[in-house]
Amino acid sequence: MSILVLGGAGYIGSHTVRELIDAGRDVVVVDNLQTGFRKAIHPLARFYEVDIRNRSALEHVFASEDIEGVIHFAACSQVGESMHDPLKYYDNNLGGTITLLQAMIANGVDKLVFSSTAATYGEPERVPILESDRTEPTNCYGETKLSMEKMMRWVSSAHGLRYIALRYFNACGAHPDGSIGEAHDPETHLVPLILQVPNGQRAKISIFGDDYATKDGTCVRDYIHVTDLAQAHILALDRLLAGGESDVFNLGNGVGFTVKEVIECARRVTGHPIPAEIVPRRAGDPAQLIASSDKAKDVLGWKPQYDDLDTIVSTAWKWHAAHPHGFA
Repeated sequence: MSILVLGGAGYIGSHTVRELIDAGRDVVVVDNLQTGFRKAIHPLARFYEVDIRNRSALEHVFASEDIEGVIHFAACSQVGESMHDPLKYYDNNLGGTITLLQAMIANGVDKLVFSSTAATYGEPERVPILESDRTEPTNCYGETKLSMEKMMRWVSSAHGLRYIALRYFNACGAHPDGSIGEAHDPETHLVPLILQVPNGQRAKISIFGDDYATKDGTCVRDYIHVTDLAQAHILALDRLLAGGESDVFNLGNGVGFTVKEVIECARRVTGHPIPAEIVPRRAGDPAQLIASSDKAKDVLGWKPQYDDLDTIVSTAWKWHAAHPHGFA
């Protein structure tokens, strides 16, 4: 039987496909290539270029493949864009998930691992953040992801769907062998933006605000290596396949780094001075997001292998230095 990975041509999706196939699993990838890349798809995965909002095309995939579980990465994910184009996020993220759940119900597939986000919490009431903490998103992206989780909960109640939502923090890094990595157009994530400076693609890195209530005034985030994230998705899927119940887990390293600290790390790794400038804050950015991942470690048996920031940034630099234009 097969695992269906939606968004498997994207950053985290392609790394999860890689880990699944390396573990001997049969994988089907669905991606509309809106933000994903055909070259990122593992050659042993069967690929369908399909937008999950297209019910008939999605039904064709379910009819053609013997699917036992689904991992769902197919969503728009840029915080800034979500604030000035919220309807795009409701259309793609919620609309796509509605269609997916309809197809799963119609085809008797009842196991779903969902790529959620720490943005569901908004401005945290405490640090580190627990899964039971208040969820009040401060941006539209987080709001749509939280709505997707709620949709799954109600579908679970009505139709017996079992799902695990993984709320993870700042994904970064690349596969250790440098064969696949992070590539967005436009790029909005901190680590690849920083690495564009030593790659000669930008003159300096912008820091969005230095007046937050943190140790150096810049935002604090919990950075998690993409391969560790991929492994957590597989553990979550295996838990559902073994009969586990629906649940929600945070994924992070439990350590926060400021933007300035990440820039300094990149300077060490690349040997480049990486000039930086302070610019105004971005709308919707919480000051501090750090995970408690104790639940994932205890229940799923998850053990991050790349929990050192220098190691994470080094894998990213290996990819970006060899692929300055991503998959182009």
